[in-house]
Amino acid sequence: MEIERPACAKCPYPSEERLCSTQSGKALPSCPTADTELLEKAHIEFENQYIREFARQASIQEGDGYRNRNPKNTCPEPGKPRLLEIVEFAGKMGFIKLGLAFCTGLFREAGVVEKFLSAKGFEVVSVICKAGRIQKEFIGIKDSEKIRPGTDESMCNPIFQAMVLNKAETEFNIMMGLCVGHDSLFLKYSDALCTVLAAKDRVSAHNPLAAVYTLDSYYRYLKED
Repeated sequence: MEIERPACAKCPYPSEERLCSTQSGKALPSCPTADTELLEKAHIEFENQYIREFARQASIQEGDGYRNRNPKNTCPEPGKPRLLEIVEFAGKMGFIKLGLAFCTGLFREAGVVEKFLSAKGFEVVSVICKAGRIQKEFIGIKDSEKIRPGTDESMCNPIFQAMVLNKAETEFNIMMGLCVGHDSLFLKYSDALCTVLAAKDRVSAHNPLAAVYTLDSYYRYLKED
């Protein structure tokens, strides 16, 4: 018998009526909130004190990201950019040494961020995606598959980026503009927990939601086969 897959993105109920929002809420048959066995397994992970504190401070930071918080305000005002929230969260956790893994295309922006974090009292270890200078042929890339065929191109090396930060014993790593897939490898090999400051999107100046917001207008061609 096929088990229905969780489909939270298709939930037909208003936010305030969902089971994930209220104890007597409504739910689809596949609602993950109703999977009490799996939920209990997740709860066990919070017995790790570091994970528990990390989650606690993340929730505190979530609330601190809004202004005018009170029960009567149905629409709290967002008050802080992500850059500031990262600084505040790292401070809440008592982190001193931060890792900055960035794309070569955001070299200038990474310099601004590193200067900003340093001014806030953090020790910053930064590593660019091309570190190691390994040619793309090493992983089987054909010349025709390069960005500039006929030239020597260093591959992005997110595993090495992670290892550099691991060796430096960073406490919290910040990702800036790593490519799709490269970001996945960095997350897999990083010893420290990570956060994303910028997600790579070459077309929208690193605002991937631009295509989502306009998927039925300017970007509707993406839906064509």
